[in-house]
Amino acid sequence: MRITIVGTGYVGLVAGTCFAEIGNDVVGLDVDEGKVAKLNKGELTIFEPGLFDLFSRNLREKRLSFTTNYDKAVAHAQVMFLCLPTPPAEDGSADTRHVLSAAREIAKRMDCYKVIVSKSTVPIGTHKEIAAEIRKHYKGEFSIASNPEFLKEGTAVEDFLKPDRVVLGVQDEKAWQILSTLYEPYCRTGAPIMRMDPASSEMTKYAANAFLATKISFMNEIARLCEKTNADVDLVRMGISKDGRIGSAFLFPGIGYGGSCFPKDTRALVQSGKQHGLEMKVVDAAEQVNDEQKLILIERMRKHFGSLSGKRFAIWGLAFKPRTDDVREAPALALIQQLLAAKAKVQCFDPEAMATAKRVLGNKVTYTKDAYSALDGADALVLATEWNEFRMPDWDRVKKLLKTPVVFDGRNIYRPDYVREQGFVYYGIGKP
Repeated sequence: MRITIVGTGYVGLVAGTCFAEIGNDVVGLDVDEGKVAKLNKGELTIFEPGLFDLFSRNLREKRLSFTTNYDKAVAHAQVMFLCLPTPPAEDGSADTRHVLSAAREIAKRMDCYKVIVSKSTVPIGTHKEIAAEIRKHYKGEFSIASNPEFLKEGTAVEDFLKPDRVVLGVQDEKAWQILSTLYEPYCRTGAPIMRMDPASSEMTKYAANAFLATKISFMNEIARLCEKTNADVDLVRMGISKDGRIGSAFLFPGIGYGGSCFPKDTRALVQSGKQHGLEMKVVDAAEQVNDEQKLILIERMRKHFGSLSGKRFAIWGLAFKPRTDDVREAPALALIQQLLAAKAKVQCFDPEAMATAKRVLGNKVTYTKDAYSALDGADALVLATEWNEFRMPDWDRVKKLLKTPVVFDGRNIYRPDYVREQGFVYYGIGKP
């Protein structure tokens, strides 16, 4: 099929590359001339494991290209996917201006039937607004569909090529036949292609993210109670995870969730509820717990050191999760900003997110060449992101580099008894 991806951010790049990988002819459209120039030269603008090889191959074999030209991109497509940002407005609701603007520009250039698919995470009912915008400028036949993405940063390529389900919100048989045919090659092992109305499809994305965010916040709240009662949260986690109704995913306690989806989508769902006269109490509580959890290590640092002014902290990990360079809403950055406000000094390292973090933090912190360099002269090690390369450090080397042997493990990746045996003071999450 001839596909146009409108927006070459994280979702757009992964989707476009993976559509091209099975033989489709894909054009990526973006208004950022610099980004488009880089992509056409074979330079990826995001970090995602496994993406570069697929991207390079499909660019080389001319199944994938990029443009800033709306006329070319619209003329090319049978199907157009809107993969545009929906940033939070001041009240937390999702801002759909980019999506509706793209729909308007597409409509002005349409001269035949096309399927316009929203892959952006948008408020329930946005499909109607997209359709209304198109009808203002184009009187011919078209279809509107919703196709939410369920990609996890760090495993997005695998998630797209081998999905656990594909959700298609469609209103007519023609759109269903086109889109189900497009996705069929990815679902040959039995993953369902689920047909529903667009409103239910839009709600499905919000419900999925809000539920997963709630699981994380629930476990973090249990971790707080474990500390008060001398219970071990990891034993509790294992004890409940074998219940098939609960499962083991998203039950690891830590310093909260971040990224481009969970914080934004939980807030947007709360605002959507308010707009319909409904208080989303559970989702709202999950967000409140997460905001508090991001700062929980600061309380422990103050309890251990007293004043943080003049203290130096080594931060391992800046991305909101491993295997990505994304620092949006990253707990590490919230922690660092609190440390800086307390007049502490920070030296940090992340395998992939140094450049993206610097765009936020500037030169307020010291960025080091490797993990051990961050430890030099620091009063404590703070583990903020559970990258694999941080899991088995040389503890003798760590102790020699630190001014005082203190570890704040924000992701519970170390065994407390073992770290203490190495001569460290250890603080975890939900540990007695």
